[in-house]
Amino acid sequence: MVSKNKILIVDDDANIAELISLYLAKECFDTRIAGDGESALQAVQAYQPDLILLDLVLPGIDGYQVCREVRAGSDIPIIMLSAKGEVFDKVLGLELGADDYMEKPFDSKELVARVKAVLRRYKTQAAPAAEPQQPADKIVSYPDLTINLTNYSVTCRGKRIDMPPKELELFYFLASSPGRVFTREQLLDQIWGYDYVGDTRTVDVHIKRIREKTGTSPNWKIATIWGIGYKFEELR
Repeated sequence: MVSKNKILIVDDDANIAELISLYLAKECFDTRIAGDGESALQAVQAYQPDLILLDLVLPGIDGYQVCREVRAGSDIPIIMLSAKGEVFDKVLGLELGADDYMEKPFDSKELVARVKAVLRRYKTQAAPAAEPQQPADKIVSYPDLTINLTNYSVTCRGKRIDMPPKELELFYFLASSPGRVFTREQLLDQIWGYDYVGDTRTVDVHIKRIREKTGTSPNWKIATIWGIGYKFEELR
């Protein structure tokens, strides 16, 4: 028997949480509900969910802090839920490591579709670790940088840099085509897929994280092409 994907629903509104649970149960998901941030963190350890639906406004520990603490030790996919519609809230959620963001009220079919899409992407990005050795062309190297898509590792100036799969895939994609300009839409389609329901700000957030982790190099940089997108540039 195929095991059900486990979804942790974190919302202090019991009616909304139960309704979400009902939607997901109809699609054969297993669900558990947590009504506050502290209970959510405990449930992450005890329940070991495959995905978390996380409301931002919670009693005690808010959704942002829950996301931050989960991300400190896990890559569990997180979809943030909030009545807040400001761009700042969405960007902050993505910067903290959320995989997607939905505004309340939301359509039940869209919620289920996003859950399935995020789980599908997560399973796809986790797959390479179990695959056979890939050919050498899955590695790109520069004088102080090596990005290995075969074993999902990045070495920069002699130090191993930890990167989640999507950051590494984006970094590799740009570095494997030095000098070529890609639009945000092209990067979103290439790395996240055509069924991704987020927006192009996701690309900006991931580029920012890559730059923060790798710092400044005299040999290369990820250049911003204003109004268009990004390119990996070799510096001579």
